[in-house]
Amino acid sequence: MRTFKLQYIRNLAIAGISAVVALAGCTKDFERINTNPYGVSEDDLKTDFRLIGEPFKQIQNSIYGNSPGWVMQVQQNLEGDIWSGYMGVPGPFGNGGNNNSTYNLIDGWTVVMWGCAYGNYPDAPNLSVMPVARRIEQLAGEEFKDFKAWMQILKVLVMQRVSDVYGPIIYTKYGVINPDKSIDYDSQKDAYYAFFKDLNDAITVLTPLRNSALKPFEKFDLTYDGSYGAWLKFANSLRLRLAIRIAKVDPVKAKAEGEAALSNPGGLLSTVADIAAVNIAPTPNPYNTYTSGYNDIRMGAPMESILTGYNDPRIAKYFDTATAMPGGIYKGIRTGIALPDKIYADYSKLAPMPSKMQLMTAAEVWFLKAEAALRGWAEAGTAKDNYEAGVRASFAQYELASRADAYLANNTAKAAPYVDTKNPVNNVNASDPTISTVTIRWEEGDAFERKLERIITQKWISVFPDGQEAWSEFRRTGYPKLFKVVVNNSGGKIPTDLYIRRVNFANTEYASNPLGVQRAVTLLGGPDNGGTRLWWDKP
Repeated sequence: MRTFKLQYIRNLAIAGISAVVALAGCTKDFERINTNPYGVSEDDLKTDFRLIGEPFKQIQNSIYGNSPGWVMQVQQNLEGDIWSGYMGVPGPFGNGGNNNSTYNLIDGWTVVMWGCAYGNYPDAPNLSVMPVARRIEQLAGEEFKDFKAWMQILKVLVMQRVSDVYGPIIYTKYGVINPDKSIDYDSQKDAYYAFFKDLNDAITVLTPLRNSALKPFEKFDLTYDGSYGAWLKFANSLRLRLAIRIAKVDPVKAKAEGEAALSNPGGLLSTVADIAAVNIAPTPNPYNTYTSGYNDIRMGAPMESILTGYNDPRIAKYFDTATAMPGGIYKGIRTGIALPDKIYADYSKLAPMPSKMQLMTAAEVWFLKAEAALRGWAEAGTAKDNYEAGVRASFAQYELASRADAYLANNTAKAAPYVDTKNPVNNVNASDPTISTVTIRWEEGDAFERKLERIITQKWISVFPDGQEAWSEFRRTGYPKLFKVVVNNSGGKIPTDLYIRRVNFANTEYASNPLGVQRAVTLLGGPDNGGTRLWWDKP
C-alpha cells in the first residue's frame, strides 16, 4: 500500500477545507460530491488513496456543472446545445429574448464555463477543475503516477471544452503570476499542443497497465469503475478527437497525433459498453429538469428537419412527440426567432434521460476514424467501413440494432423542410440553402466534401445530447447545415451568415486579470466577441 507524506497532506487538507467556504458556482454540491473528504483520520491519510482520490469526483462533476441544475443550463444548454441545432428555447427566457439565442451574449451566462474551470481564480484557491488538478499533480509524484495520468486525461477533457468556447485559455501558465500581477493565457494552438503532450504522458503511463486487474481509482471513478484499460481507450479516443479538430489548420500535427491514437495497443472506444459517461446519481439528469421541470428547452428545428427527413428511429429515443399536434408529430424550435411569450412550450420535449452525463460514445469514435481514413491517416481503415460502423454503434446504443441495415441502404431520404406552426416567418422551405441534401447511404464515388458532410451529419446525430461537441464540429466543418437566426441582436458583431463562432472572455477576467486578458485578445486575431473564429476554425 502506498503511503502519503503526512504533513504535506495535512496542509493540503487544511487548504481544501478553507476553499470549501468560499466556493460558488459549479462547486456548491459538496455534501454529495465530496462528503468532506478532508475530515479524515491519520489512518485514512495512510490508506485507501482517499485524499488523492476524492477530488477526482469534483473534476468529473465539473465537466458539466450538473448541480445545482442552473449551472449547466448556462454553461452548456444556453450555449452549445442551442447553437448546435439540437435544442431551442420555447420562450423569451432571460432579458426578454434578447440573449444568447439571438446572439446578444449575456455576461452572466458566458462567465459560468470559465468559473467551472477556474472558480474565483486568481483571487483564491478552490475546488474547481484547474485548482484541483494542480493539487493532485503536486501530490502525485512518481509514487502516484497512475493517478496523475488519470488527472491529465480529465484535465484535458475539461480544458479542451473550455478552449473550444473561448479560444486562448490559462493552461500551461496556470499559477504563474507575473510581476504586474497578471496571468498569461496560452494561444489556442499552444493549448492544444499542451493537451497532446499531457495525453501522451498519460497514455505512456497507462499503456503497460492496460491489462492489470488492480483498480486503485475504483472508489472515486464515476465513469469506468477504476479500469486502467477503459481509461486508456478513452485517452486514445480523446487524442483522436483533438487530432481531427485541428486537421484543417495544422494537418501535419493532426496526422501525427491521430496516427499515434490509432496505433496504440490499448485501442479506442468501439462498442456500446465502452461509452464514457459520468454517473451523477442520485442527482437527476439536468436535461430532464430543463425540459420538464423548468419547461425551458425543446427540440431544435434542425433536429426535426434531419431526423424526420431521414425517418430516423432515434428520434423517439431523443424526443417526445409534441402535445401541440395530435398523431405522434415531432416539432422543433428554430433558434434565434422572435419569442413574445413561451408559446412553443407545446413543442417536443427531450425524452427522459438517465443520471449519466455522456462524454464520448463508440459511435463518435467510429466517425472520427471515418474522417481519419478520408484524410489518409495510417491504420484508420476505410471511410466506408468506419462510417457504417458508426451508424451501427449509435443504433445499438439505443437498442435499435435491427434497423441499421435498412437505414444504411437508404439513398433517397434527405432533410425535410421546416414548418413553424406558430409563425410562418420562421419556415425553411426545401430550396433554402440551409436545408441539407446529403443522403444516408455511403457513396464511394462522391467527392471528398460530400463524404465529409455525410460523416459529420451522422456524427452530429450520434453525439446528441452533447451540443457543445456538435457546435464545435459545425464550426470546424460547416456540417450539418443549420438554419440561420432570424433575429440577430449582436449589433453587427456576429454576422448572421457567419453563425456564432465563440464566446467572449469572462467579465471576471477583465476585472481581476485585465492585463492578462488584454494580451489574450491579441492572440485571437480579431475582436473579443462571438464573431471571431478560433484557431482551428479555418474557413
